[in-house]
Amino acid sequence: MPLSRRRLFAGTTAVLAAAGGLVTVRAAQARYYDGPVSDHFDGTYFFDPQGVPPKSPVDLLRWWSSNGRAKWPAWVAGTEDRPPRRVDDGSWRISFVGHASLLLQVAGLNILLDPVWSERVSPVSFAGPKRVNDPGIRFDALPPIDAVLVSHCHYDHLDVATLTALAMHRPRIIAPLGNDTIMQAHDPALAAEVHDWDERIVLGQGVAVTLVPMRHWSARGLLDRNKALWAAFIIETPAGRIYHVGDSGYGDGWHFRHARERYGPFRLAILPIGAYEPRWFMSAQHMNPAEAVRALLDSGADAALAHHHGTFQLTDEAIDAPLTALAEARAAAGIPAERFRTLRPGEVWEIDR
Repeated sequence: MPLSRRRLFAGTTAVLAAAGGLVTVRAAQARYYDGPVSDHFDGTYFFDPQGVPPKSPVDLLRWWSSNGRAKWPAWVAGTEDRPPRRVDDGSWRISFVGHASLLLQVAGLNILLDPVWSERVSPVSFAGPKRVNDPGIRFDALPPIDAVLVSHCHYDHLDVATLTALAMHRPRIIAPLGNDTIMQAHDPALAAEVHDWDERIVLGQGVAVTLVPMRHWSARGLLDRNKALWAAFIIETPAGRIYHVGDSGYGDGWHFRHARERYGPFRLAILPIGAYEPRWFMSAQHMNPAEAVRALLDSGADAALAHHHGTFQLTDEAIDAPLTALAEARAAAGIPAERFRTLRPGEVWEIDR
C-alpha cells in the first residue's frame, strides 16, 4: 500500500508536506554541495556539458495553461509481488514496483531503485500527482534491503517519506552529490553516501555501482535548480552489467553511446519511456518511446526494461500511450517485444545467468 494509507508511516507525510517550502527557503541562501569546480559544476550549480538548461518558469506556466492533458483513470487494478528473502543462484530477479521504482535481487543482495511508496509525488501531501495503482510490493512484504540507489531529487524519484520508512532496514543510500543535503533537511537521520559521475562504489558479493551522466536536471522548488547532481547507474553483478537510467532526455544520443563505450557491454538497460508530452517542453529532459528504442540501440544492451510510466500522471499523454508507442517503435526498428519489455506494477522479470 502507499505510505499515506498505512499507520506505519504516520508522521512521515507531514515531513513530506513541508518539503517544498523548506527546501525552497533554504535553497535561496545555501548550497547543497561544496566542492571543487569541475566540467559539470561551477561552484554552486551543476550542469550537463552535453545537455541544455531546463525550461523556464514562464514556459512551465505556458504548458500548464494549455489544457492538453489526457484524462487518466482514477484507479488501475494491479498485481502484487511477494519477493523471496534473497536470490543467490546467479540470476537476476527484477520486480516492478511502479513508475521508476524497482527491486533488483542479485548475488544475495536486495537493491531498491528510486523507491517511492508515497501516495503523491509532490512537496505537499494533499495535491500533486497521485498514484493510480498500489505499489507492486507491499512495503511490509519487502525483503531486507541492503542498498538504495537514488538517481536525482525530483519528487517522483527521491521520496523522503519512503527513505525514512526504509531506515528499519539500515540500507546504504547511494546518490549523486548534494542530494544528502536535501534528505537531511527533511530527516537528519538519513545518511546518504553521495558521489560524483564516474565514481564506483562496491556493495559486496561481486556487486558494484558507478554513477554516470544522464541528460537531465534537478530541483525540489523554484529556487534550487541544479544545486544537486543527477546520475544514471552502471550496476555490475556476477551475471553481467545493468545500465539503469532513472530519467533522461535523448538529445543526440551521446549519453548512451558514452555509457556503452566506457562501461559496456550491458546485458540489460532499464530505460524511461513515459512523461514525454508535450515535446516542446519535455524533449530535453524525458525520452519518448521511439527515443528509448534508439537509446537501447546506442547503449548496445542485449535487452531493455521500460519504466517511468503508468503510475503518476506527470505530463499530457494518456496512461497507455507509452506502451502503444513503444510497441510501434519496436516494430519500426525490427526489435522483438522480448528484447524491450514492459511490466505492470507487481510483475517480475527473472533473468538467468
